Amino acid sequence: MKILSKISKALLNIILVILLLIMIILVYNIIQINCLNKDYMNIFGYSLFQVKTGSMSGTIEKGDIIIVKITKDVKNNDIVTYQSEGSIITHRIISMNEAEIITKGDSNNSQDDPITKEQIVGKVVYTFKNVEIWKKVLMTPGVYLLIIATMILLGISISVQDNKKENQNIEQKEETSEFKKKE
Repeated sequence: MKILSKISKALLNIILVILLLIMIILVYNIIQINCLNKDYMNIFGYSLFQVKTGSMSGTIEKGDIIIVKITKDVKNNDIVTYQSEGSIITHRIISMNEAEIITKGDSNNSQDDPITKEQIVGKVVYTFKNVEIWKKVLMTPGVYLLIIATMILLGISISVQDNKKENQNIEQKEETSEFKKKE
């Protein structure tokens, strides 16, 4: 029971730290976008974007979350995120020279209008697949209630176990002191 209690406390602490980090990132994101009027967030040279279309289907699907390293250092065949006419687009570079870069979505039939290096936000370094499904599941109010109830019950069970152990320790100390008095 002692090991189970320690594991459950550690697990609860890890969950709380993760939730705290997510909250800090969200607040930082809100400040960057709403207060500093940036088009995207920048966390230590990286940004997150959610893919809204299927133009990169086969490589990156609609609803996936991509991590973009903010850089202008790109080459042919890199998947890049760039700004064009107020939109943020993620496509593959199919050709480039000093003046312009040509991109195309993997599942598109035609190439995009030429862009410049200044329009590039960065290069895609990682993709979180199937995030749309998890987002739908986790945004369901019933799931929130189950998660909150589970965390509350876990916290209660840990505190009850700790109280029982404290009471046992107190009883043992009392028995020991009564035994010594009788001698």
